[in-house]
Amino acid sequence: MGHRDLFRYPGVRSDSDMYTLGFSWKPWLGKKAIADGADISAYLREAAAEHGIDENIRLRHRLVRADFSSAEARWSVSVERTDTGELFEMTCHFLMSTSGYYRYDEGFTPDFPGRDDFTGRVVHPQHWPEDLDHRDQRIAVIGSGATAVTPVPALAGSGAGHVTLVQRTPTYIISQPATDPVSHRMLRTLPTKVASKLVRARYLAMHVGFYEFCRAPAREARFLLRKLLERQLPKDIAFDEHFKPPYDPRDQRLCLVPQGDLFKALRQHSVDVVTDRIERFTPTGIRMQSGLEVEADIIVTATGLNLLAFGGATFSVDGRDIDLPDTMAFKGMMLSDIPNFAFVVGYTNASRTLKADLVCQYVVRVLEHMERTGTSIVVPRRDPEVDEEPFPDFAAGYVLRAVQDFPTRGTKEPWKLKMNYFRDLKVFAAPVDDPALVYSEPAKALTGAKRVRA
Repeated sequence: MGHRDLFRYPGVRSDSDMYTLGFSWKPWLGKKAIADGADISAYLREAAAEHGIDENIRLRHRLVRADFSSAEARWSVSVERTDTGELFEMTCHFLMSTSGYYRYDEGFTPDFPGRDDFTGRVVHPQHWPEDLDHRDQRIAVIGSGATAVTPVPALAGSGAGHVTLVQRTPTYIISQPATDPVSHRMLRTLPTKVASKLVRARYLAMHVGFYEFCRAPAREARFLLRKLLERQLPKDIAFDEHFKPPYDPRDQRLCLVPQGDLFKALRQHSVDVVTDRIERFTPTGIRMQSGLEVEADIIVTATGLNLLAFGGATFSVDGRDIDLPDTMAFKGMMLSDIPNFAFVVGYTNASRTLKADLVCQYVVRVLEHMERTGTSIVVPRRDPEVDEEPFPDFAAGYVLRAVQDFPTRGTKEPWKLKMNYFRDLKVFAAPVDDPALVYSEPAKALTGAKRVRA
């Protein structure tokens, strides 16, 4: 883990409701359904402190390599201290990765021609400078996803001279109230456990229902999203030019705008939208291919993220290096031919915490099964009859750039990746003695082996 959190740009917030993004074991009780970064940080710290989790976190430690020995049923894990550069080894029986699939040391920025000519400052939202003073500055934000549309109204509303959203392609945007009086009333009047479950189920039903609606014939979803958006745009903004994506709503994650703050800024003319391809940076801003000049003192490259599987760590089993694209994901949480290993990758269409809950519960059941049966190794074995597909089922550019470096998924259960929480409930409730999971004992007992608690 790094020494500081990322994405500290103005207006940073959740892009999922907190009733499902929050932990099932610590219900979110705040008034805001869409919470800002400070509230989320406080919630995480409180949750960690209440359950003693903070005492079991090793900050500034990075996994470099993990080697599994079948003879000892044990991982040897090489770890780097990022503050000192020290390398040391730890061992464990079961290894679990919760690093996600983003690269945390750098975001993605295209190689814009003329970048060195620009006399202002260029920043990426992933590493927002603490000393950046944007007051009275002309700001161009390049991008069209959540990391672009989130800071735009916040910058405009906190002293920027003017903000221009520069996008090559529009994205689907949907507005949602920042607060939910119905849910808050339930949490205030009903017992906390009952209310939190009801509120969570309510949001789950809304999210999954809307996602399935978007997966149906795309014409209806496009029509609905257009009607919802047109009502909030000022008359001088051309919808088709700036807010009509060339793809279907189901192809990428919808961009959430709490309380329509972006549209309010557009109506107040503190924000402009330019939809065009960038020709080059100039000393005073950005020149578009149409010839339009976007003047800027600060350019924010909200141009996406870089993907990196398991934080860039490498793996081996019994001395054989693992090539991740050769593996297939079992239930989207374990990898074929890699023993005693699990990982968490969340939904692209709903809160990531939902999938994390299911995976963790399944892992606990697997460990309990191993204890009952006296086995020390569990490994998914791939079915050669199952065809493979790319693991990330997301059509975003940053996914397509790196999909060849990731494991695959299958076209049939239990290798098929689902993006529906209610369907996954059944998948993860299945017995852990799945035919695809092979449980065994090591050739050599662990007795006398030196182990370090990870």
